[in-house]
Parts: sequence; C-alpha cells; structure tokens
Amino acid sequence: MSSPVEQIKEKLSIVDIVGSYLKLEKSGANFKAKCPFHNEKSPSFYVSPDKNYYYCFGCGAKGDIFTFVQEFEGLDFRGALKLLADKAGVQLVFERSEVKDSRDRLYQIMEEATTFFQKKFGVNAEAKEYLSKRGLTDKTIADWRIGFAPEAWRELSDYLKRLGYSEMEMETAGLYKRNGETAYDRFRGRIIFPIFDSAGRPVAFSGRILKKDDTAAKYLNSPETPLFIKSEILYGFDRAKTAIRKFDYSVLVEGQMDLLMSHQAGFVNTVASSGTALTSEHLHILKRLSNRVIMAFDSDNAGMKASMRAWKLALAAGMEVKIAQIPEGFDPADLILKNKDEWKEVLKNTHHLVDFLLSKVKKTVTDERKLAIAVRDEILPFVALIESSMEKAHYVSRIAHETGIKEEAVYEDLKKVPKEDLKSTIEDSYTRSSVVVKKDTANVFARRDSINKRVCGLLYLIENKSPSADVAKLWDKIKAITSTEEYELYKNISPEEKNDVIFQAEVLYQDIKDLDKEAEILIEELEEESLKKKFDTLMKQLTYAENNKQEAEASEVLKQCNEVSKRLNELKQVKSKKK
Repeated sequence: MSSPVEQIKEKLSIVDIVGSYLKLEKSGANFKAKCPFHNEKSPSFYVSPDKNYYYCFGCGAKGDIFTFVQEFEGLDFRGALKLLADKAGVQLVFERSEVKDSRDRLYQIMEEATTFFQKKFGVNAEAKEYLSKRGLTDKTIADWRIGFAPEAWRELSDYLKRLGYSEMEMETAGLYKRNGETAYDRFRGRIIFPIFDSAGRPVAFSGRILKKDDTAAKYLNSPETPLFIKSEILYGFDRAKTAIRKFDYSVLVEGQMDLLMSHQAGFVNTVASSGTALTSEHLHILKRLSNRVIMAFDSDNAGMKASMRAWKLALAAGMEVKIAQIPEGFDPADLILKNKDEWKEVLKNTHHLVDFLLSKVKKTVTDERKLAIAVRDEILPFVALIESSMEKAHYVSRIAHETGIKEEAVYEDLKKVPKEDLKSTIEDSYTRSSVVVKKDTANVFARRDSINKRVCGLLYLIENKSPSADVAKLWDKIKAITSTEEYELYKNISPEEKNDVIFQAEVLYQDIKDLDKEAEILIEELEEESLKKKFDTLMKQLTYAENNKQEAEASEVLKQCNEVSKRLNELKQVKSKKK
C-alpha cells in the first residue's frame, strides 16, 4: 500500500494547492505568480503541473506541495502533512513510538492541556454564564475549544505529570512558571482561549481572568515558546485563511471576543492580533492571501494611538488599508451582541485610511491655518507611505479639494515629510517569516530583473538542446527591448553564472518540447515589464512637469505615455488571443 505522502500527491495537484493560496496566471506550459517568499512587483514564481514542482527565479525558493505548505503556513512537516491529508481525505495513522522528538512532545502536551481546560470548563457554571452573557453560543465555545483553568496552583501540572510529562517540558511549553524555589501553573482562575497554528494545532493560550482581581492582569498570554512566536501567529488565522483568499480581504480586530463574535456572526475572514502588537510579519502573512485589510480597532484615543503604527506598517507593505468606524463606547464584540446587522453596516461602510483621517481632521479642526498644520502633521505622513505614485497624486488632489489648500502646497509639504524606515522592516519580515535563500551577491543577475534571468537561461538551454532553433533572432528581440549594457552582460557572463541560469531553466523547461515558443512567451513578458517600468517613470516626469508649469515638457511626456500605453494594450490583446 502506498504511503500517506504518496496518496496525498496522487490526489492533490500542485496547481490546485498553490492556486488556493496565490493567483496563478498561465504562462506557456507552466503557471506564474508573484512570489510569496520575497517582496516583488513582477511575477518570478513558476509552477510546473507536469513536475508537480515550483521554483522562484527571484529568490530560489523551490519544492513540492509539502515544501510549499510548510513555508507558506510556517509549519513543520507533520503540520503540513496533517493539513494536506485533511484536504485530500487521506487518513493519517501515526505509529506509536516511545521515542519522540522534543517538538512532538510539546505539541502533545499542548493538546493534553487544551483537553484538560475544556473538561474543566464543562463543570464550571460561572465560566459558562460569563461567556453566555457575552453572546457566545455553545457551538462556538466547542468549535474553538474554549476552556477554564482551575484556581488551584498545580492542578494542571499534577495532571500532566501523571501522563508522563516533566516539569521542564511544561515550562518549555509555557504552562509552568518558576519563581525562585517555587513552581506553579501559569494559568489559574481564567477562561482559556487556545491559540492555534495554521494546521489547527494549539500552540499557546490566552487566559481571561474570571473573578475581579485588581492585582492580576485582565488577560494573561503564553510566553514565546518553540511552538509560539507572537509576531508570526494571528488568532483565528487557521479558520480565516480560506475566506480571506475567497473574499479578497481580511478583517483585523484586537481581542479574542471580538474575533469569536465576528466569526459567529458569519464574518469568517476575521483575524485578531490577540493582545499582541501588530507586526510586519503579521501583515506579511495576511498580504500573501489578500492585499486588502479592514482594521477594526477601538475608537477611543488610546486605541487610535495604538493603531497608528499598524496603519503605517500596512501602507508601507503596499496594502490597501480601510478603517471600520465603530460607534464610540463599543468594541466589535459589544456591537455584534447588540445587533450583528450594525457590525455588517460598519464593515460595509469602511473608508480608505487617508479618507478616514481627512474626515476626522475636518470634523475637529475648523481654523484654516490649524487645518493646514493638521493635514501636514496627521495625514501627509500616511500619504508618503503609499507605494503607488498615481494613488499618491489622487490623495494629494483630494486633500486639496476637501480643504481648500493649494495642490502645489500639499505636494511641497509631502516632499518634506521625514522618511520612516518602515520599508526595511517589511523587507525583513519576508526573511524572518519565509524560506531563507542563499544569495550570491557577486552574480550580476542579482542586480537584474528575474524575468531577464529566466529568458537568458531558457535561450542558453535552447542553444544546448535545440541546435536547429533560430536563437539569433530571439537574442535580437531581447536586444531590442533591453539596454546594450544588459545585453553585453548576457553575452559575457562567467561559465559558472551561465551554468547557474541554465540549471534554473532546466527546473521548469527540461521536458518541454517547444522551447522556442516558451522563449517567445517570456520575451513578451520581458517587454511588458520593461514598458510598465517606463510608464511609471514617465508618470513621475509628467507630474513634476505639470506641477512646475512646464507645458512643453508635459506635452512631450504625455505623448510618450500614450505610445507606451498603446503598446501595452497590444501585448494584452496578443496574450488574450493566445488564451
């Protein structure tokens, strides 16, 4: 009988699995997408349905469905195996073994603790009453495995010891705490919300105190452990990820009750930061599924200040940020308890962050001079973080129209906004939360677009495998759409670099018969990317010329913009006919 891994591979294609996470586009015999493992504007991530394999020509990420799920979801192999087995309908039967690695033991101890807390909740009337008053149904409580930690100092640890777990294992899992010579259970007298990883395994807990105690924190969270890295796990993500991809946006709330009530009300694309400061890693996780996020944080001043860094990080990541305006005095959980239709209206009537800030400033500031200062200090720092030049121009024009401030003045102040180093924070998040790829800084292609690299490797492959193909004409096409300097680099790279790009081309193109046809497709993509870059540059030149009243310059640049736009449309029509 075939192994579970083989059965899963037989039932699941890599196109279906990767396509459930990323928007794939047909490219010859393969599919392409923007790589989820590094930040890029042009697709360099290719999926081969014939080989059930993926490869990124930008960062070198590669593998099969198991590798992809491990890297994308941040799981170990067992976690990826469980997730894919559930998708494929393959039953997993693990052989019992006395020898388990320490990580497996940690997963087991967290599962046992979750079950223990659930049983204790079942016999605690006070905990049940509290959650019932907050609006949670029995089904939600059971589905999310909510539990209760008894007040006794060592009831959980005594239970786990009887199952054969050591104090060291309990401490490593974040369940046991030492204070000098004294040791005791970390969670006591609290309603317990298990926090799950992407495969649905409990890896941490958040405990809400049940009886009022001014000396104890209202919420107590697990410390970081080998299973739980706070900056990389969002509460509810394991349940919300499919809906985020389906609806193409996520709803971000702060607490467990906000999330649970939102899911219970049918908004299953909701995730929560769960008492942890939102990080660039959290946003990177969400962005891989959708570029659009609705932030629904508390509307009081303290909540607003805490939200600002999250807004800035999301804009710096290139995300479309909308704000849910929750009525004053409510949080999402309370609003849904009052009337879930009101929560629906709040999410329906969200506004882009800049529009939200502009509306807020106009309501609170009436003096013209103070209004200009508020725009400069409270709105323009966010506009400066918007990635798209065209979108920036849109909001500059909107601010000018809404406030009566001259557009030129808004532009001048925008140029003076101090640059925050958030881009590097976002870039670092890819390194921390994604596959680590060895970089060869000496390779000239490290400074070039990955699509050029793919074209080059494919053409060298054609030279080796298809002597009859007219490679010279293909090289001429490359020369026509790239600079002479780049072409010389292609022709004069070292033998080692040449072997490297050929190897990368072989990963996807070795078994494909019409290599020259694949090269034509890639050359069209190369031209399209070159034209897009040229168009962006021209738009910046046009904006500058218009702002500085250089009419002749603006007219000439506009003419070039139209020519580039026309050629882009021609290429799109060619691609459309081929499909």
